[in-house]
Amino acid sequence: MRASDPQLTQGRTAAPGTPPAPRTAPPQRDAFFDNAKYLAMVLVALGHAWEPLRDDSRAAAALYIAVYTFHMPAFILLAGYLSRSFDTRPGRLKRLLTGIAVPYVLFEVAYTIFKRRADDDPEYPISLLDPWYLTWFLIALFVWRLTAPLWKTLRWPVPLALALATLASVSPDIGDDLDMQRVLQFLPFFVLGLCLKPEHFQWVRRRGVKILSIPVFAGALAVAYWAVPRINAEWFYRRDSAQEMGAPWWSGALMTFALFGCAMLLIACFFAWVPRRKMWFTVLGAGTVYGYLLHGFLAQGSRMWGWYGNDWIYTPVGEIIVTLVAAVVITALCTPPVRRVFRFAVEPRAEWAFKRDAAALADDRTKGG
Repeated sequence: MRASDPQLTQGRTAAPGTPPAPRTAPPQRDAFFDNAKYLAMVLVALGHAWEPLRDDSRAAAALYIAVYTFHMPAFILLAGYLSRSFDTRPGRLKRLLTGIAVPYVLFEVAYTIFKRRADDDPEYPISLLDPWYLTWFLIALFVWRLTAPLWKTLRWPVPLALALATLASVSPDIGDDLDMQRVLQFLPFFVLGLCLKPEHFQWVRRRGVKILSIPVFAGALAVAYWAVPRINAEWFYRRDSAQEMGAPWWSGALMTFALFGCAMLLIACFFAWVPRRKMWFTVLGAGTVYGYLLHGFLAQGSRMWGWYGNDWIYTPVGEIIVTLVAAVVITALCTPPVRRVFRFAVEPRAEWAFKRDAAALADDRTKGG
């Protein structure tokens, strides 16, 4: 049933001669959040493009560490904020299945087939319990959003989420099923997003915060440059416990809070510089999931096909070219034409799989009567 259908009012047929109810305009998208999603997605693509350069360039490794400190946390925090209205109504659950669960299955299978052929590994198994490469985010988002109503009922949701993340970071027995380490260790950012209000984003966009963010970012890059030979980048992926990375168990708890604090500081600085008005790339914010899922084939293919085998790529000019190419590719993958082509896989409707609710049936009877 359409919310603006003039024939129905609270499930009852309108009386003859009753003027049709005014159609409500669809809610306007907030340009700030679309801009933030697009820019965060660009950083995701840049991080993947810089990964092969880290061993030969300390500067590239420093940029990589700085970006990995906050780019996925920022994207997850936005996902949490935009999930505040999620509840267990049938329509919401339907969108959860068609917008997250079904794409997860489709892309997990597609990535596995791609790896088998591109990496000459025909025995690589298809396993929906062991997400490969980028698909972990979909299964994590499914779990986070499904539990959103529960988090919204708790008095101290963020401290509890941090406690769970800490426990995960010191628990090697969790295993790899559904990438639960990442689900739990990134959970505090999603829960924090659920708790945020519009005024919090207004606060970080103040002029003072924007000015202060410049030396903070500069300091973060300096610290990252210093930390390159001293820190294991695996900490930023949140896919293993401390013991699995060869560190003492207590370091997992320490790093959970340290990384959370650093991420929040840089997220605030990032949001301070996100434009709040409509830009040329604002429309691309609605297609970031397309860019995320599709660019993985190129990111992995570039390694499998030896694109990083040329020496000139590891020069300063080559690194700049790699950066620009990654930004252009992710931008193209978020555009409306690409979304139209791949909507069948990323946003399938799958109406045939669901029962029609009573309101929709009543709507059809009214129209036919």
